[in-house]
Amino acid sequence: MVPFIDVMLVLLIIFMVSAPLLPTGVVDLPSVGSAKKAPDRVIEVVLEEEDRVKLRVDNKDLDTLAVSELSERVKALQVDNPNGPDGVPVIISARKDVRYEAVIKVMDRLKKAGVARVGLSVRTTGG
Repeated sequence: MVPFIDVMLVLLIIFMVSAPLLPTGVVDLPSVGSAKKAPDRVIEVVLEEEDRVKLRVDNKDLDTLAVSELSERVKALQVDNPNGPDGVPVIISARKDVRYEAVIKVMDRLKKAGVARVGLSVRTTGG
C-alpha cells in the first residue's frame, strides 16, 4: 500500500508542476457592431415556444404560426424589398426559457429558404 501512495504523490506533484505551463484556451466571441442607419423595414421572428413563433413587422404583431410555415411567410413579406438586393432583414428573438437549439433551427430554416439577411437580437447592458 505504501508504494502505491508514493506513486500517487509523485503523479500529483508532476501534475501540479506542469499545470501552470499548459496553454490556456482563448475563445473569440463575436461582437455587436452598430449600423450607421437603421433599416426602413424589419421582420422580427419571436420564438414563443420551440415550435411556435410570433411574426412582427416594424414592431407590429402580425400573427402566431408554426415554425414549418415560417419560411414561406417571411419570403412573402420580403417580396417588396425597399432595402436593396439582400431584402428586408430578419431578426430572431427568443424568450429566456426557449432552448438555443430551437433558435438555431429557425435560423437554419430561414437560411435554407434563401433569406439573405438573418440575425440574432441582442440586449446590451451598461456602458
